[in-house]
Amino acid sequence: MTAFTIYPAIDIRGGKCVRLLQGDYEQETVFNESPLDAAKQWESLGGQYVHLVDLDGAKAGRPINHEIIGKIASTLNVPVQIGGGLRTFEDVKLLLSLGVSRVILGTAAIEDRAFTEKVLAEYGDKAAIGIDARNGLVATRGWLETSEVRAEDLAKELAAKGAETFIFTDISRDGMMQGPNVEAILALAKASGKTVIASGGVTVQNDLEVLATHVNDGIGGAIVGKALYTGNIDLKSALAAVNR
Repeated sequence: MTAFTIYPAIDIRGGKCVRLLQGDYEQETVFNESPLDAAKQWESLGGQYVHLVDLDGAKAGRPINHEIIGKIASTLNVPVQIGGGLRTFEDVKLLLSLGVSRVILGTAAIEDRAFTEKVLAEYGDKAAIGIDARNGLVATRGWLETSEVRAEDLAKELAAKGAETFIFTDISRDGMMQGPNVEAILALAKASGKTVIASGGVTVQNDLEVLATHVNDGIGGAIVGKALYTGNIDLKSALAAVNR
């Protein structure tokens, strides 16, 4: 059986570890003044992979917090993945050179197919595709816009171009503590034939246990943010449960 990975999420804005409610920059909660301290904490509790988001970068369309990200990548003994505003080959190269294990392409995967295919051709599984969907349609630009592209179609096309990992967020569930949309995640895994990491909506440990039962159906892990910071989910006990 393949292992199911829990990815503690660290969203970086203005140099701090924050959470936004449904991607709304006006609704921010600061959880830690130091993203590095947050990362070290999750690693010390057994986290095997850390998920970083450069929120300022997502808005600007280029990495903004790369110094902090490089520091986290070089300090931790576990791999880190980063998303947020990666639109050029140079920016992807920069982050990978800082020790990041995997970059996540979101908006660019829809808006700049040539760039996306170039990154996949050059870096293979060091690049994941982040698909954020609203009612099955892909949303871009930090969820500010909704495209006409169906999430499953995009996954199928990019899998054919070499994408091995997809990160799927159902926007309506994100930060709302309602549980993940398991059916949609499974549908994406089936359509792409690749590994899908669930993001958004993981609220209680049972959500992770349910997702982990589908590890052989292509759900390879889940990103957990708010629920870890509010104490709704205890990382140690969740890791023990999904690895049983």
